[in-house]
Amino acid sequence: MTTTLATVSGVPGLLSESEIAQSAAHLASLQLRRGQVPWFVGGHCDPWNHVEAAMALTVTGYVAEARAAYRWLADSQLGDGSWFNYYLGDQVKDARLDTNVCAYVAAGLYHYLVATDDIDFCVELWPVVERAIEFVLRYQHADGTIAWSLNSIGQRESYALLTGSSSIFHSLRCAVALAERVDAAKPSWELAAGRLGHAVAHHPGAFAPKNEFAMDWYYPVFSGALIGDAGLKRIDDGWERHVMDGYGVRCVSTSDWVTAAETGECVLALDALGLTNQALDLFSFTRRHRREDGAYWTGIAYPSEVTFPDGETTSYTAAAIILAADALTSSSAAAGLFRHDSLPMPLDLAEPGCPLR
Repeated sequence: MTTTLATVSGVPGLLSESEIAQSAAHLASLQLRRGQVPWFVGGHCDPWNHVEAAMALTVTGYVAEARAAYRWLADSQLGDGSWFNYYLGDQVKDARLDTNVCAYVAAGLYHYLVATDDIDFCVELWPVVERAIEFVLRYQHADGTIAWSLNSIGQRESYALLTGSSSIFHSLRCAVALAERVDAAKPSWELAAGRLGHAVAHHPGAFAPKNEFAMDWYYPVFSGALIGDAGLKRIDDGWERHVMDGYGVRCVSTSDWVTAAETGECVLALDALGLTNQALDLFSFTRRHRREDGAYWTGIAYPSEVTFPDGETTSYTAAAIILAADALTSSSAAAGLFRHDSLPMPLDLAEPGCPLR
């Protein structure tokens, strides 16, 4: 049975409360019987975006649906604590094991706890988080970075990705906070997060070069690895390259293809830095992607203004918009999670030989 006890408040002049509720209902309608949330009807599901959808369901009052989403993760977790990259219903579509994808359950479940204060459910799901984080940390390099994935035959990819490692840093901080709430302190996780956060903040050369992708630009801020003046400088330095004024964030800086999910996540990064007016302006651009049924086009290519992929709407896009609206309005108890105000300050641990020590 659907439970809609609350919703995210409207963003004045930009998105009404009823429109947010409509988008949440659309998101809930995509959920399959076992709790999986695919990208779209008949589409595949990946665990990272599945968690993002669960977060949006939580803050819009679809708490039972959010619990079902997390229980699907529990039911489908592999013995080593991981998940495959893509699922199509009950079948595996892509057998790669992505460390960032596997870590994000910690951010999602901690978000659920802050939003609902449902500690019993989190205790029930804690072993899932514990196994997932232990899996991810097996692949931390000596320089603090984390290998981005294992291929379909279990071979570790040698390099780390800045976006993925940034997101893992946020997930580790959430995992440490969650561990404290369930009386299972994990000091080794806190140390691992300190090493990873240092690498993200101070050693961009340790990651494979993907500078053309917007996520590599804003994720160090979005994740909380870069804060204050360092975060402001990173946003300022990349703004002209990654943002089309009046349209939103380019997914890739070399193409005028604006994606609403990246735009919504960048809103969260700006909000974390206290750039409220800039965040509101950017959020307003997502209106171009909104459909009458509350879904959001994944991307729009300019100057032709055609949707790309053609006619595609995605669950993670609607979820990103909902989470951005929640942060901008401070509607839920978890609205500040991406401002990192419900997380303890991270350690900054330089590796031996680091010139910054």
